Amino acid sequence: MDFHPCDDPSAAQIVAALRRANAVARHALALGRHPFGALLLAPDHETVLAEQGNIDTVQHAEATLARNAASHYAPGFLWDCTLVTTFEPCAMCAGTAYWANIGRIVYGASEEALLALTGSHAENPTLALPCREVFARGQKPVRVFGPCPELETELLAPHRGFWSDH
Repeated sequence: MDFHPCDDPSAAQIVAALRRANAVARHALALGRHPFGALLLAPDHETVLAEQGNIDTVQHAEATLARNAASHYAPGFLWDCTLVTTFEPCAMCAGTAYWANIGRIVYGASEEALLALTGSHAENPTLALPCREVFARGQKPVRVFGPCPELETELLAPHRGFWSDH
């Protein structure tokens, strides 16, 4: 497979997509789930092909979205798509996106920012393994954009109080 680079999203497209992913996270929160949200953008960086909130501690928004995308779209098409997520993908989610052949990741807030809120919460035992390190071990040049400091407060908002109440 030829891993050709395609155009990257603009800063405005990234902000708009992260805000939409955060709306998905708030919906997950309203359902009593962990407040994480992800979406899959088409190569035009505007069309949303799929949205996914967190389901539980094993079925993260990003991994669930990537698995579903892999079953509905061709690998070559997914390589030109972007997985947008409110927080940096964990090792499981990064690996799933890699195997699904999604060529670009955009995340809003870092794992460190989330860890500062969750601490050692049993439902969020974070791994100190940045997604860029996961992708660097692979054979495909997955492009990563994030964090987005100007949206951090907005993206952290659904998490404030959630982890102490659960």
